[in-house]
Amino acid sequence: MLLHIDGSRHQWFQDERWYDLIVILDDATSEIYYAQLVEEESSMTVMAGLREVVERKGLFCALYSDRGSHFRLTPKAGGKVDPHRLAQVGRTLRELGVQMIPAYSPQARGRSERSFGTWRGRLPQELRLRGIATLEAANRFLRQEYIAEFNRRFQVSAAQRGSAFVACPRKDLDLVFSLRFERAVNKDNTVSFQNMALQIEPVAWRGTLAGCQIAVHQHLDGTLSLTYGPHRLGRYTAQGSRIEPAANAKATAGRMEKTAVKPPWKSLRDSHFPTLPAAAEL
Repeated sequence: MLLHIDGSRHQWFQDERWYDLIVILDDATSEIYYAQLVEEESSMTVMAGLREVVERKGLFCALYSDRGSHFRLTPKAGGKVDPHRLAQVGRTLRELGVQMIPAYSPQARGRSERSFGTWRGRLPQELRLRGIATLEAANRFLRQEYIAEFNRRFQVSAAQRGSAFVACPRKDLDLVFSLRFERAVNKDNTVSFQNMALQIEPVAWRGTLAGCQIAVHQHLDGTLSLTYGPHRLGRYTAQGSRIEPAANAKATAGRMEKTAVKPPWKSLRDSHFPTLPAAAEL
């Protein structure tokens, strides 16, 4: 019913490097559902963890977190969050129907600190004994070995049997778990975003989208999408190049083969979000 999410910045490799460890665990059993070392806790890294849990386990009722700026906006430092002003992660959870509970009590923070005290005391030693010194190798070790061992050691039985997880009905999780920005379409049917001009191709249901407010989605793998209501207007690389719609890919591939020209998408390499894939195929 209730999951906890938190991050701890520490010298996990016992050298000069600092990384954040993001952990998502079950309130009732303390089972770890997700643990990942990242350069920095952010909207993107938090969304990556939450998406993995939703796809692997299902939707849950509520998420307990600190008052970080990627969850909710806090008008006054140290004060209460504004329940009507959601940040990127807060907007995502609202779309999924998951309640957000911000941490105020020292008791709740104390539980998180005790948990991370265990992580800080054990994980660096395990990494050192195995000669693991890179972020990629450490996250692979977490997924393949350490999380399961941690759960065997510290997981407890729930007071009641059963699970409150339910299957997620949404089929557009790539849009749900993305950073979303509102933009107005320019007169030339382009959208300005991060010093790029994203060209919108003509649509059959409207002469031009100039002046319309559309949504720019920045996905976890770095690619971009534009949507207008229920319509997807196009997908783009992180550099702003249009990714050809699947409907036209086959015909274009045929033309390319005849002219012996290398298909343009062969040279496109999306810059993936710097976390490892889930242990199980999602």
